[in-house]
Amino acid sequence: MILNPFASDAFEMAALTAAINKIPNNYGRLEQLNLMPGAGVRTRTIIIEEMSGVLNLLPTQPVGAPGTLGTVGKRKVRSFVIPHIPHDDTVLPEEVQGIRAFGAETETDALANLLAQKLATMRNKHAITLEHLRMGALKGVILDADGSTLYDLYTEFNIVAKTVSFALANAQTEVLTKVLEVKRHIEDNLKGEFMTGVMCLCSAGFFDSLTTHAKVKEAYSRWQNGLALLSDNRTGFTFGGITFEEYRGQATDAAGNVRKFIADDEAHFFPLGTASTFRTYFAPADFNETANTLGLPLYAKQEPRKFGRGTDLHSQSNPLPVCLRPEVLVKGTKA
Repeated sequence: MILNPFASDAFEMAALTAAINKIPNNYGRLEQLNLMPGAGVRTRTIIIEEMSGVLNLLPTQPVGAPGTLGTVGKRKVRSFVIPHIPHDDTVLPEEVQGIRAFGAETETDALANLLAQKLATMRNKHAITLEHLRMGALKGVILDADGSTLYDLYTEFNIVAKTVSFALANAQTEVLTKVLEVKRHIEDNLKGEFMTGVMCLCSAGFFDSLTTHAKVKEAYSRWQNGLALLSDNRTGFTFGGITFEEYRGQATDAAGNVRKFIADDEAHFFPLGTASTFRTYFAPADFNETANTLGLPLYAKQEPRKFGRGTDLHSQSNPLPVCLRPEVLVKGTKA
């Protein structure tokens, strides 16, 4: 009889880590958009170097005259400590007892199924946490689960946040002008970056007020030959070249408080299709075997409990989503 059925290669750290990273992500609109692609790093601190290129007009000179001298841009270096997010669970003896009740199913296969259920739950918790962090980076202020600030990107990069009041309660507001103000601000601050478009994730209150506004309602009703009148278009309505989408992401913190990732009556604008504006950096786990290796999105490990009273499961993620050009982020308000 196997005294510790988990003592096999199928349940070692590498196998569990591979398994938890293969589980589909059930949460995360930002993950679906692939807005902040992951990049593994070997350290728990990343260094971001900024070199401000200087673009200026070149004056004409007489033929044979010396050319103007190029100006070297200013270089700045900033360091960020990558957050450490551990999470534990337990497989108790009563969960393992009678594990081979399903006919020809082997003990290892049945344990793998049980473990997969545990890993899926752990994975989903990490996934919604990562979505929360990414949304913070998209808003320019990365928050911890308790609402405290991990990083204020505007402060870190010495940038004044841009906010546009859409004044949607006023039927005379030229909403298109507000939309163009947002687009012009983003275009002016790309600074050598490119984009394929602009998107807005907004609260339900902002989306409803936008699509029912007198200056927008006609365009909304005619959008895609009246499709808005026949179906639910909260997943994407384009007006003035910006795609507006209702975002309903929220989660419960450890104290039981429900935290909405986008506040009521707010909207957040950002560029799509950029090359290097958004990233999610993953640091390696604090295990002996992962030191100095490239970080992965998630890690999992197990070990027997004292006196053989079950098995402890440990998972961890070490992510830092960041916007490297916070000046391209724009906050919109309903009022």
